[in-house]
Amino acid sequence: MAVRQMRLVVTADDYDAALIFYRDVLGLAELGAFTAEGGRVTILDAGRATLELTDPLHAAYIDRVEVGERVAGHVRVAFEVNDTRSATERLTDAGARLIAPPVVTPWNSLNSRLDALAGLQLTLFEELGDR
Repeated sequence: MAVRQMRLVVTADDYDAALIFYRDVLGLAELGAFTAEGGRVTILDAGRATLELTDPLHAAYIDRVEVGERVAGHVRVAFEVNDTRSATERLTDAGARLIAPPVVTPWNSLNSRLDALAGLQLTLFEELGDR
């Protein structure tokens, strides 16, 4: 068996606002949009998907590095961006709440943390390259 794609499916109470936030502000390309029985779904391309599994101790470590304390639930979505500072500003201007501003991590990326639309906690990260 080979997995060909991973989709994170999020139910958004304010679908229109979430669509604008993730598609138009964050810049995820629309792959398709469908309606059925009065409901709507849009599939957005988030680039390459990975599943990052962590134990509670390491999750707490990541939160301490990015935020200073444990704040995430058991699911957090991370997006690699070209410029963490400008992406953080764009997303907060569009309605996300800043949890922690960009910080250089021990693994040499620039990470910020946001409470975003549709109830998702986001990490935005920019790889800074080799040390």
